[in-house]
Amino acid sequence: MPERMEAPAPNPYNEGLDRNPANFQPLTPLTFLERAGTVFPEHTAIVHGSLRRSYAEFYRRSRQLASALAGLGMGPGDTVSALLANTPPMLEAHYGVPMCGAVLHSINTRLDPGTIAFQLDHADSRVVLVDREFLPTLGEALARASVTPRIIAYDDPEWDGPRPPTEADDYEAFLAGGDPDYAWRMPADEWDAISINYTSGTTGDPKGVVSHHRGAALLAQGNALTASMQRHAVYLWTLPMFHCNGWCFPWTMSAVAGTHVCLRQVRPEPVWRALAGEGVTHLCGAPVVMSLLVGAPAEVKRPLDRSVQFFTAAAPPPESVLAAMQDAGFEVIHLYGLTETYGPAVVNEWHGEWSALPAPEQAALKARQGVRYLPLEELAVLDPESLQPVPRDGSTMGEVMFRGNVVMKGYFRNPQATAKAFAGGWFHSGDLGVVHPDGYLQLKDRSKDLIISGGENISSIEIEEVLTRHPVVAAAAVVAMPSEKWGETPCAFVEARGDGILAEEVLRAWCREHLASYKVPGKFVLTTIPRTSTGKIRKFVLREQAREWAS
Repeated sequence: MPERMEAPAPNPYNEGLDRNPANFQPLTPLTFLERAGTVFPEHTAIVHGSLRRSYAEFYRRSRQLASALAGLGMGPGDTVSALLANTPPMLEAHYGVPMCGAVLHSINTRLDPGTIAFQLDHADSRVVLVDREFLPTLGEALARASVTPRIIAYDDPEWDGPRPPTEADDYEAFLAGGDPDYAWRMPADEWDAISINYTSGTTGDPKGVVSHHRGAALLAQGNALTASMQRHAVYLWTLPMFHCNGWCFPWTMSAVAGTHVCLRQVRPEPVWRALAGEGVTHLCGAPVVMSLLVGAPAEVKRPLDRSVQFFTAAAPPPESVLAAMQDAGFEVIHLYGLTETYGPAVVNEWHGEWSALPAPEQAALKARQGVRYLPLEELAVLDPESLQPVPRDGSTMGEVMFRGNVVMKGYFRNPQATAKAFAGGWFHSGDLGVVHPDGYLQLKDRSKDLIISGGENISSIEIEEVLTRHPVVAAAAVVAMPSEKWGETPCAFVEARGDGILAEEVLRAWCREHLASYKVPGKFVLTTIPRTSTGKIRKFVLREQAREWAS
């Protein structure tokens, strides 16, 4: 880590050389669209079904949205919520909302009405942009909420479901009332909020993560550098834009004047059709999206005439999936980050010589989370009590911590949680990891998921990785189960792949072959693993079940 310096003495190079509008402007990703719209006005910015929209149109419509919102009184400190699919209005909201000074609140479209109501009230939402598909859910949420926001509904021509009558304003009509030449506002300070995103809230009420213009601009550019994105790259929206603002890619693509290929639903046919027909160069998604791609029927898949970069986070995919992705023409790159770091802030930077290694060794290297993003100043694995770095031995665990400009402002209206998260001048992720001798980070567990059995620390992730390497296992989740003898022992919940048949004795033998004996789960449960609306495993539910069985 770089040395922290004492307060500096007066610097003669600062005397009489003050900041002024000529030499200092707040960083913001909004200028990326202004530049793309004026430098490449006719280049295709957005593809959605048969729709093709140029950068000039994208910039004009974003300003119209900003103008129309300003006409409703929206400005600094006001919240505009978006309950939208991966459609053009969601991209326009990422610019038009902050262009009027307001803060964008992207809502997970899979959430239940109660959770949406909590978010709307907590953020004090004044306006909601909503897809007509989600109007019934929004109606249920508003019936429970205290706020009464203005509702503006988007009627997506790609939506083939029912269109019940609504009294909400029509999005296109609302946009038409805005000024396409609106003089949008730069943030007064780059520290001003650009968005608020809520954590999953699996252990309590969701926390509102506040992001600022500076961090969004830096992370967006960091994406382009990390992905080696060429000018006019083509990005396919398999990642939900509501998730950490689409990892800041709505802003990244304007920086490279690239093309957004919108995708309302992630299904094999439209994904492969877009990959082949639109010249897609980049996409992001969870490992389940990889399985969807390589597991598609042969008649659905299309040959690719180029290498396509696929960025994934969460648990590393099995070796078999990695191999299938490579054979299909994809380069898989592992990322890691949190909502509190604007999405990905760590990347598994690949070394050329690693490509000559045997497949199992490559898979082990790809399973590591990696090193810090360029715009992240410091990434460390520290002892959570002393805040001292753990040895780079690949085995000593500590807590993963971040420090830099792509860390959130804090949790909205939650000073206690903010103070806890920033204790000691670091952002405490709650993730446990190790550092390998080459400086690469590898996650081992969430702090709350660590299993302590007979005084030994057991990583649930390590056991899950072993189980998912079994050819018939589709997914695995491991939690602590109380044990009179050991204090805790691992309990494994396992899903079979397809029509595969699993037996507890087979799984136990597999784990004995690949794990130390004390790490072998004491109980295996063959089941469908419960997940949150974002696809995360609901481990708190599994922990409750394990406790009940042990009592």
